[in-house]
Amino acid sequence: MFRVLGSKKQLCDGVTRRDMLQAGGLSMFGLGLSSLLESEQAQASVVSGSFGTAKRCIILYLYGAPSQLETFDMKPAAPVEIRGTMKPISSSLPGLDVCEHLPETAQIMDKVTVLRSLTHQYPIHGIANAMTGVPIIDVGMELSPNDPRHYPYIGSAIEYYDRKSRGGKLDPFPQNVALPFPLSTQRVGEVRRAGPYASFLGSAFNPIWTEYDGTGTTSVYKTLGDKKIDCFDPYVGCSDDSHFRLSTTSKLPQLTTDRLNRRKTLLQQFDASRKDLENSDMGRSLSTFQEMAYSLISSNKVSNALDVRKEAAETRDLYGKTLFGQACLAGRRMLEAGTRLVSVFWDEYGLAGDAWDTHWNHYDRMQNQLLPGFDKGYAGLIRDLEQRGMLDDTLVVCISEHGRTPKLSTGRGGGRGHWSRAYSALFAGGGITRGNVVGSTDDQAGEVTSRPADPKDAQATIYHLLGIDPHSTLYNPRDNRTVNLVPDETRVIEEMLA
Repeated sequence: MFRVLGSKKQLCDGVTRRDMLQAGGLSMFGLGLSSLLESEQAQASVVSGSFGTAKRCIILYLYGAPSQLETFDMKPAAPVEIRGTMKPISSSLPGLDVCEHLPETAQIMDKVTVLRSLTHQYPIHGIANAMTGVPIIDVGMELSPNDPRHYPYIGSAIEYYDRKSRGGKLDPFPQNVALPFPLSTQRVGEVRRAGPYASFLGSAFNPIWTEYDGTGTTSVYKTLGDKKIDCFDPYVGCSDDSHFRLSTTSKLPQLTTDRLNRRKTLLQQFDASRKDLENSDMGRSLSTFQEMAYSLISSNKVSNALDVRKEAAETRDLYGKTLFGQACLAGRRMLEAGTRLVSVFWDEYGLAGDAWDTHWNHYDRMQNQLLPGFDKGYAGLIRDLEQRGMLDDTLVVCISEHGRTPKLSTGRGGGRGHWSRAYSALFAGGGITRGNVVGSTDDQAGEVTSRPADPKDAQATIYHLLGIDPHSTLYNPRDNRTVNLVPDETRVIEEMLA
């Protein structure tokens, strides 16, 4: 079927394919309705073979956005102000080089698909753009989780459809879990980031957040404007006793007032959902919901799954003694115990403008604070899932909101700014082709030259592999209307599928 990539599938008068099919008798470029349906059916049959392949999913979200040029789309022939100082090394996938500071990841690239051609028009920290179906986003929305224009986080939408398939019945085990701590709560400056929230589905479908118990082992000096701190950043290194838990009332007396102000217990998360649940068509009864809250708090199954200290020392070392690595391990344990979707966020710590947002000291941060922890955590997760026979039905997605500018800046140790016109993501397991590269960029990794893909296409692929039709709809009670799960023109990225 004729299609201009990157444009909406609609006629010049604004009629979409969906409208055209409803009209029942239109044609386009001489293609009658019957031929159009046959074409669409043929296209669907190609995709349908992988529908529902993944039983579970883990999303690794690298907030701030890593550079494509220092990870999986290196350009060693580019001028030094583009290619930078890091060198490529060969990987287990012939023809694919990765950054020299990713030696562990290099060894497992034969199990991964690299999507090099993500592109969109919003070079802001739009977790909501990357991980929800919202059609547009702006800076105001980025910094306002409660903005009524937001759409539900992908994990919230998946839980909604899963509950709907069970007739609204709550699963006794948490199905939408986020680690390592509630977003934006472990740094000072600015406000909470939007993205991982249920929006108009109601807070009953928000991810259930864990909390991190442990300490950092490496001192990191951080700056943001006139703010300067020296903190022990657990993303760089964490203590042996580091672990995760759902908040419990038994822990409350041990918390300082400041920590209480920045935390919510699991019960408080559920209490915040009462009104939403009562008004939701998915809600059964408030007493049932409260029972689930108490059940999770007292559940040995949940606490045991989150407690990475129960793992053998060699397994913990496989993932690396960093907050990211241990969160990946806890995520694997939760999936194995029965969770449908786990989100692991590499979040800001200490100050805003942190994590992978390398506007300054780019190479020092990449080499000493970011790439080593990612390398161990990501490679450890893929290897561990493979060894346990879980990789084939577990979808692993590593993604961010954008990439970094091709040209380096010269101030404050060098840096790369925001760049959304071309960047990379990693997909593995759960119906994804092993050892594959999809899409390409120009000689500066600045523009997509083949197979452009929007983040919404990546979301559609996740939904598809988890057995949810990406062209389903959601009812938005705020506006009293039905909206698309993802925009109408969104398509599954078939080139990634096994």
